[in-house]
Amino acid sequence: MVKQITYTALPGLPLVEPGDPLSDIVLRGVAEAGLTLADGDIIVVAQKIVSKSENRYRDLGDVVPGKRAVELSAQTGKDPRMIEAILMESSAVVRARPGVIVVEHRLGFVMANAGIDESNIPHFDGRQMVLLLPEDPDASAARLKAALDAACGASVGVVVNDSFGRPWRNGVVGVALGSAGLCSLASMIGTPDLFGRALRITEVAIGDELAAAASLLMGQGAERCPVIHVRGWKSSGSHTPAAALVRPRASDMFR
Repeated sequence: MVKQITYTALPGLPLVEPGDPLSDIVLRGVAEAGLTLADGDIIVVAQKIVSKSENRYRDLGDVVPGKRAVELSAQTGKDPRMIEAILMESSAVVRARPGVIVVEHRLGFVMANAGIDESNIPHFDGRQMVLLLPEDPDASAARLKAALDAACGASVGVVVNDSFGRPWRNGVVGVALGSAGLCSLASMIGTPDLFGRALRITEVAIGDELAAAASLLMGQGAERCPVIHVRGWKSSGSHTPAAALVRPRASDMFR
C-alpha cells in the first residue's frame, strides 16, 4: 500500500491583526486552495499569526529593565529592555553569552529569547515592538479547532508551529508549541519491531514531526505562508496536547 501525506500552503492570506478570527482566515485560505476540510485533516498555523491575533505585542519603550536584566545585557550585548521582556516570560536562565540568551520559558520550553521575536511584525508609529508567544498555545489550538469543526462539520487537528534551534545541531526546525485533536506524543513501547522484538523506550513526537514538515512550506522570511493544510496523516492513540512534548526538568540530564 502506498503511503502519502499531502501538505498544501494556503494561498492569499492577509496580514493578521490583533483580534482577527483565525478560523475565518483559515477557511478562506482552504477555499482559495480548492479544498474542503474533512475528518482527520490537520491545520498547522505559525505561532506568529496566533500571537498577532491574540495581541501578544509588547512595546519595549514601556519596559523598565531591572538589575538582572542590566547584568545580562552587559554579558550578551542585547538591549536591556529586551532582556527584561525575556526574563518576564521565563522561569530560569539556562545559558548566556555574547549575542545569545537561552532560557526556560514559563511554559517549560527551553529556547532562545523566550521565543520573543522582532522579525515580520509591524512597528507601530516607530515604536520598538516585540511579539511574545501565545499565553497558552494548547488552548489557542483548541479554540481554533472548535471554531473550524463547527464551521465545516468535521473533526480536524490543529498544530501551532514555531521555529526552534537545537543543542548540538545548526539551523532551526519547526516544533509544535500547541496542538489539539491529535496525538502529539505517541508511545510505541511494547509494540514489535521488524523482527518481533518489543520496543522498550520509543516515543514519537508526532506534533513536532508534523510541524517540521509544515515549516518547509512556511519558510522563515517573506514567504507569507503561515497556514498549512495536511491530509493523509492517520493519528492513532488518544489526543495529547503539545505540552506532553516538554521534557520535565527532573528527567532532563543536561540541566
